[in-house]
Amino acid sequence: MMRGASNTEYVSARVRARRAALFADEDYRKLVRMGPSGIARFMEESEYEREINELGARFSGVDLIEYALNRNLAKHFGDLLEWSEGRIYDLIARYLRKFDVWNVKTIIRGIYTETDPEEIRTDLIRAGELEDATLDQLVEVDTIEDVIEVLDGTTYHDPLEAAYSEYEESGTLVPLENALDREFYEHLLDDLGRPNEGPAANYVEFLQAEIDFRNARNALRLARSGADVDPASYYIEGGVLFDEGELRRLVTDTDELVDHIAENKRYGKRLSDALSRMREADSLIQFEHALDAALLQYADTLSSIYPVSVSSVISYILAKEREVENIRAIARGREVGLSESEIEEELVIL
Repeated sequence: MMRGASNTEYVSARVRARRAALFADEDYRKLVRMGPSGIARFMEESEYEREINELGARFSGVDLIEYALNRNLAKHFGDLLEWSEGRIYDLIARYLRKFDVWNVKTIIRGIYTETDPEEIRTDLIRAGELEDATLDQLVEVDTIEDVIEVLDGTTYHDPLEAAYSEYEESGTLVPLENALDREFYEHLLDDLGRPNEGPAANYVEFLQAEIDFRNARNALRLARSGADVDPASYYIEGGVLFDEGELRRLVTDTDELVDHIAENKRYGKRLSDALSRMREADSLIQFEHALDAALLQYADTLSSIYPVSVSSVISYILAKEREVENIRAIARGREVGLSESEIEEELVIL
């Protein structure tokens, strides 16, 4: 729902201030050397102070870090919507629905793996449009069918219901997760048209890039999983880099996939560093991190062209997500006894 005239200049100014407070890569290198209690103390001396102090009486260790990260993320993205009016509100709100998808996936995975509901709750990021009461209800149900029933009346019900029989046949979550991804990504571009220039064109270009990289990620996961599934059957419409046939062919050869990205006039010139990182990746997780870094780099490039635009807000959202995911990876890695070098491999650093 749009409210009044768009106030892009105001929102962009507030976002610049928030972005300046994000952790630097050097901060991650410090955190890698700390245990969970040290990480929490470091966070307490940063802009996470309020969340650490409010939650410190109820939680400790990695649980405290997890809850503080997710609450802080939800607060910051809630602030974006509070600041925004008109068209920029609509564009930010539709992008933040990605956290509805994240939360439903997290709950479905938790049920699939018989994870304790409280552990599932820890991983929820309440920054989308699904109400807290709905998320709390979803965490407590016992089956994936129950999840679909609770979501009746939301945009996610019908795609999940349509994918459920394929989930039962395959025994994997891929059909359900892809149905959620498609519902989110294929509606991102609704009513945006194909502007040729200016901030609107930049925004559309970023969304197309995110769809392109999501297609590459999903197809590679399927190709490496050993499952008897055609990667092209999970193709998401809206990108510019692949058609279904190309995706099916390219996922069998990572070098050829990177060459295909590099040859694209949009990405090749702007992502040389990230493409080099993709070529050097020797595992799927490293390649996925390189894709994440490429998308961050691409968003930063587009936002620098029009710093007073929704593109700068999206670039900040991605950067804030990266901060939260990096801190979470460090805390979890330290908890299970990973070495510093092993933890660093889990981080997305530009």
